[in-house]
Amino acid sequence: MPGTLRVATDVGGTFTDLVAFEIHPDGTTTIRTAKSDTTPPDYEQGVLDVLDKGGIDPVRIDFLAHGTTVVINALTERKGVRVGLITTEGFRDTLEIARGNRPDFFNLFYEKPKPFVPRYLRRELPERMTYRGEVMRELDLSPLADIVATFKAAGVEAVAISFLHSYANPAHEEAALAELRRLWPEVPAVAAHQITREWREYERTNTAVLSAYVQPIAERYLRRLGEALQARGLKGQPYIMQSNCGVDSLAATARIPITMVESGPASGFWGAAELGRMIGEPNILALDIGGTTAKCSLIENGQVRIMTDYWIERDRRSAGYPIMVPVVDLVEIGNGGGSIAWVDDFGKLHVGPHSAGAQPGPAAYGRGGTSATTTDANLWLGRINRDYFCGGSVTADMEAVERALSEVGARLGVTTDEAARGIIRIANNNMVNALKLVSLNRGHDPRDFTLLAFGGGGAMHAVELAADLGVKKIVVPFGAPVFSAWGMMMSDLRRDYFVTRLSGLTPEAAPGIEAAFAEVEMRARDQFAGEGIGKDAVRLRRHGKFRYQNQEHTVEVPLLDGVLTPEALQRIVDDFHAAYEREYTYRLSAPVEMVGLHVVATAEVGKLAMKEEPLGPKDASAAVKGRRPVDYALEGIHEATIYDGDRLRPGMTFGGPAIIEDAGTTVVIHPGNTVRMDGFRNLHISI
Repeated sequence: MPGTLRVATDVGGTFTDLVAFEIHPDGTTTIRTAKSDTTPPDYEQGVLDVLDKGGIDPVRIDFLAHGTTVVINALTERKGVRVGLITTEGFRDTLEIARGNRPDFFNLFYEKPKPFVPRYLRRELPERMTYRGEVMRELDLSPLADIVATFKAAGVEAVAISFLHSYANPAHEEAALAELRRLWPEVPAVAAHQITREWREYERTNTAVLSAYVQPIAERYLRRLGEALQARGLKGQPYIMQSNCGVDSLAATARIPITMVESGPASGFWGAAELGRMIGEPNILALDIGGTTAKCSLIENGQVRIMTDYWIERDRRSAGYPIMVPVVDLVEIGNGGGSIAWVDDFGKLHVGPHSAGAQPGPAAYGRGGTSATTTDANLWLGRINRDYFCGGSVTADMEAVERALSEVGARLGVTTDEAARGIIRIANNNMVNALKLVSLNRGHDPRDFTLLAFGGGGAMHAVELAADLGVKKIVVPFGAPVFSAWGMMMSDLRRDYFVTRLSGLTPEAAPGIEAAFAEVEMRARDQFAGEGIGKDAVRLRRHGKFRYQNQEHTVEVPLLDGVLTPEALQRIVDDFHAAYEREYTYRLSAPVEMVGLHVVATAEVGKLAMKEEPLGPKDASAAVKGRRPVDYALEGIHEATIYDGDRLRPGMTFGGPAIIEDAGTTVVIHPGNTVRMDGFRNLHISI
């Protein structure tokens, strides 16, 4: 009798990853992983390719989770569709006005980011709600027919609707959306209240616009993916990874595709939190180094932080664009294995943010790439085995590597070896700064955390990064190169509900706040029930957004289970003071007020349960495959013992200098480090 087969696929910027768990009737588990090139613009082909490469027959799949970069790619590469915006009369320029908190504040020639909808496609309807949700002016739908005709003539392919204060009362948006669908049923359309019920008009409007911008592309992609998998025999629909660390149905995601804007990174960080709980490490600094980017997030007490203050393309020169959907709190930089090293006009070395991608890729790939990358530097220094490059599937073009690195060295006036060391050090420095942004800048001491490194490049840089931060322990998870896909296997069906509600935290406010939470929880249960999930299977967690009275921004505080009482409100105030002081280093004696509520609703849909293997002998000599000199940059060149990662077994222990190699990644163990493998086949590295 065949076992249960659970599969996850993750489409990244360079590679498409697969992890598959087959649970046999006798309780044993077979784990398969695979990587193949990502295939833009036909991303579904990359998914089919990696299934073939992993030997997975879709007919046998019992559960499939999928993460993709299709949304973020469409946004950053401007490959969405022409959008028309319908908004409240007098507010068509909200997108143009945006926010005044520009990052390049002293630049007198600063230009705001160009709106995704030009002014001639931003149209208005007479209507007005108050911030309390009361009708100030009735909605007049009579101009809508002319607006539709204008949009059709202009080639509009999707429509966004965003009315003032619809977060408090969406009735006018609902009516306008219904009439638009009657007049123009074939056009994809989305209203702001369907995505977010939080205040901030510019952020809500921009979110609705960006969701409409990618909706036809995402719908088409998800439809093609579903059809291709069903044509190969997949019995059910795949679940799609969301930016909030949960999965959702394909149909629900196709309606609001902006929710998967950061689906790939979210799954990796959720996997880090789940793994941390399994191995008794609840406080994790999670680092994902892929081919194009490095991403990091902080996990405290086993909880991933979810926020709605998310921006794309924000940097020191541009304000970027807000997306008000639940997204894992992360920092992302353009530093990965394919990041290109370059020298500026002042003779300064940089690494990234531009990447060589998969085509042509680093110079070592031999596909025509001429720029030196982080991967090329690691190869030249002996960290990556030139005779086992990409698990032996690619013959490393060392002549091209030498040419690329020598060119960088010539620009700097140093040797090829020194250029390679410099590339590694600059890349590490960039990643350390990103890790500080999610730890030190948020009031956390990184020495209190364990660094969990994954992705194809995470284990190559982890020890150096940990040493710079004062972290004493690193964990490299089993299946690190495809860990984001593994994280999808650990995810629940999850939806986050954010609702703006202003209230003081006086004792008499408790019943009203409790009623507001109960209303949102009922809506969550009803949505799950509509998909056949009973209320007993739905778990609900409460959080609140609080601030000192009249401040602008908030701090989120988790709430204890149970009915909110006046005594419970006082505990919330105390918790807020502590959370605020940790993040901002001080507290005030001012009154505390509630700004919004956050309800997390989850239900299990095939979540994987891992089994720990018994520990065996400590001697790891059976896994030794040789020795070679390795350049550790700051620590010089050392003769390192080379271990075959596939032959390491739970319980084995050894020390550095060493290199662990498997088909997907290389683990660099520095002199003085000790390594052990646990019962889940994770590597624990102690500094």
